[in-house]
Amino acid sequence: MTELLLRGRTLSFNRWPETIDDHAAYAYEEDGALLIRDGRIVAAGTYTEVAKKVGEGVKTVDHRPHLILPGFIDTHVHFPQMQVIASYGAELLDWLNTYTFPEETKFRDAQHGRRIARLFLDEMVRHGTTSTVAYCSVHKASAEAFFEESHARDMLNIAGKVMMDRNAPDGVLDTPQSGYDDTRTVISEWHGKGRQHVAITPRFAITSSPEQMEMAGALVKEFPNLHMQTHLSENHAEIAYTCELYPEAKDYTDVYARYGLLGKRSLFGHSIHLSEREADALSDSGSVAVFCPTSNLFLGSGLFDYQRYRSREKPLRIAAATDVGGGTNYSMLRTMDEAYKVIALQGEKLNPFQSFWQITRGNAEALSLVDRIGTLEEGTEADIVVLDAGAIPAMRLRMETVATLAEELFLLQTLGDDRTVREVYVSGRPAKSDMVTAAA
Repeated sequence: MTELLLRGRTLSFNRWPETIDDHAAYAYEEDGALLIRDGRIVAAGTYTEVAKKVGEGVKTVDHRPHLILPGFIDTHVHFPQMQVIASYGAELLDWLNTYTFPEETKFRDAQHGRRIARLFLDEMVRHGTTSTVAYCSVHKASAEAFFEESHARDMLNIAGKVMMDRNAPDGVLDTPQSGYDDTRTVISEWHGKGRQHVAITPRFAITSSPEQMEMAGALVKEFPNLHMQTHLSENHAEIAYTCELYPEAKDYTDVYARYGLLGKRSLFGHSIHLSEREADALSDSGSVAVFCPTSNLFLGSGLFDYQRYRSREKPLRIAAATDVGGGTNYSMLRTMDEAYKVIALQGEKLNPFQSFWQITRGNAEALSLVDRIGTLEEGTEADIVVLDAGAIPAMRLRMETVATLAEELFLLQTLGDDRTVREVYVSGRPAKSDMVTAAA
């Protein structure tokens, strides 16, 4: 049995914070503590209360005055696109053809996949992200490489082998049958192994034929507890092309509905340009719209209407994500900085408690995993991030005038990056410092 006591300023969310003064929405302890045993949080509260439950010889790590929060969760990211990030000058479809597909062709080499999987999860940890929902490439070997690396780190990650059988170079195509068979193999080998989760992953309607969409739907029926991830309504040209390819569908969302791909574990990346009918269909099915602000801005795709989607008569379930490599940063702090701006451009505001709710408990709720990750509640898995609001000179200077927790969170969101992340715990074990030590 391994035990660890963490001391610091603890912050975890109970629900969505309605306003900046909605103190009941979160649990904050100025001198808090977490007792971790065998990878789980077994006690949480004030340091005085939790310390009473600690046995002899338990190591205490004092993170004061830093903030201790649940590890960040990234709900849509392309791990094979690490060497595509920061590619110049294209909108979505040209960007895929010019940069993404040629890069993903490299992942037929298993050794390349293993290298990038290792570097990708290093970046996630470095930036305080303890769980991701990842797209692999079309190659089964890329999913195997991802899960091998994730399992070795004991991370809770969701990932899937991409299914795509048309409108792309041969090097990144499968067939309806091989896409089904390979996905089924990955599920049998990896889903539920340790903390690993497999997602059924048709890339999007443009690159999947009707026959492959039927196969994806068959997988969803066979494995109803698995997540399904794809893309929806990111770009006007994409929408028009999809409707040409599926003329019988009412709209883009209806394409997925016809193959049984909507549902509570279905994640639709981007979902920017939705009609009211499409938003209703997502809401009625419990599907999740995934907000990718840095990507949407970088590719010029559009502005996700976050507050309207949340407050409409039939609200949408929403998650937030980096979408690297279309996105421009691995950090969920940077992601919510851009989210704030996207929402402000539409005449609304996202307060800092709402931002931190979104990238912790909010994303966990969107993944139907809040009983396991996304909070600091007793019984949950000990994925934790420690944040230092004075990590860089500009932040230290600003902290001299910060008077409230809300102001500190907004500073972290606005100026924070990987240097702000002091430590990361994955299943209760220090991961960022261990990674640095191993590299030394």
